[in-house]
Amino acid sequence: MKRACVLLGLIVVLLAAVATAGYAWAFPSEGFHKIDSDILDDWEICRTTASGEDGYYQITETGFRPVIAFESLGEEADVAYSLGQQIANEYPDLLQRAEAVFSFVRDRVRYTSDIDEFGSEEFAQNADELAATIVEDGSGKGDCEDMAVLLAVMYKAAGFRSAIMLLSEHTAVLVYLPEYNEATVFFELEGEPGWIWAEATGKNNPLGWAPDEYLDMEIPAYEISAEIPPYEIPAGEEAPLTPPPASEIAFAGTGEGAASPPYLFFIVIGLLWCLSLLRRVSKR
Repeated sequence: MKRACVLLGLIVVLLAAVATAGYAWAFPSEGFHKIDSDILDDWEICRTTASGEDGYYQITETGFRPVIAFESLGEEADVAYSLGQQIANEYPDLLQRAEAVFSFVRDRVRYTSDIDEFGSEEFAQNADELAATIVEDGSGKGDCEDMAVLLAVMYKAAGFRSAIMLLSEHTAVLVYLPEYNEATVFFELEGEPGWIWAEATGKNNPLGWAPDEYLDMEIPAYEISAEIPPYEIPAGEEAPLTPPPASEIAFAGTGEGAASPPYLFFIVIGLLWCLSLLRRVSKR
């Protein structure tokens, strides 16, 4: 009888451990819920896809809007914003401050695919989730969109203008820093020169370095600000998460050479969006 009780106790402990492990895999932090195969947060932003009106980048056939960045700005500013402000206080020199923000993310976030980190083909962290891990553990893990969102928010907090770029199967950040002579190339955003590339996914990448394959082409980019969807939505109304029309999407380019027609890029984005919808439907 005693052995049976002990065995029963061990089974309960093992089942609890399995249940806890499964929960941690599906929901890396609090405030998530699952709808079919998708994981959404309290903002009703889907973390497992970038496409659609509820996607974390709201990619549609006409544009994109990195709505996940807004969860860490304005009234919702928290850990990531505080880190940017701390760096701003430590580095009064603008150029040194820009390098410090970049180095913080590049050196403290180890590039890790979503499948290895979360067991999912896609899962986006917001800036505060990744920043909290860094503060607690000294380092964090993430892929390109995780690093880009954290960089963009921290730059904003440190007093810079920042924008998130949408590339084919990649994303990175632009920072407005026309005085930075170490940059390999400067970009124009909405016709305004002086923007530099911030690519934190490589440990040897310096601030201002840009991949050759993305030069001499137009790249959709979105300058971030504190655009915050409301938590409490009046009855019968929907959260204003609809992406802006294509005319409001900024484009970044070196201004040198022949630019690639932007509509080709959005054709590709449209196809990816359709494939994402088909994947969702097939799983239901």
